Amino acid sequence: MNATPTRHQGPAGPPAAGSDPDRVFAALANGTRREVLRLLREGGPQPVQVLAEHFAMRRPSLSEHLKVLREAGLVSEERAGRQRIYRLEAVPLSEVQEWLGPYERFWRAKLAGLGELLDRIPDDEAQ
Repeated sequence: MNATPTRHQGPAGPPAAGSDPDRVFAALANGTRREVLRLLREGGPQPVQVLAEHFAMRRPSLSEHLKVLREAGLVSEERAGRQRIYRLEAVPLSEVQEWLGPYERFWRAKLAGLGELLDRIPDDEAQ
């Protein structure tokens, strides 16, 4: 029996056209790739040589991470002569934020309830 895998849609509904949330989440699961995104967010577009200076790995390994990020739509690549310049593409991250939104609201409500409970408990000094 050949079962066809199904795609689960998050609370935000179907993914936007042309995006693949599974690829985005898989790309974000790796610490090196998250660090690349941070570097691009804070430093703007950068050539691969500059990005490579931040990692204790060979360039081909970093290139594999950049390929995963590119395929997930999280970075774009532009050639400038012999250099490849990478730029952060934040649109897929908004999809992640939409997916995480209900969980954030869930935890905020739980923590607010905990705060209210703690406010009702008398302090040790009052007894």
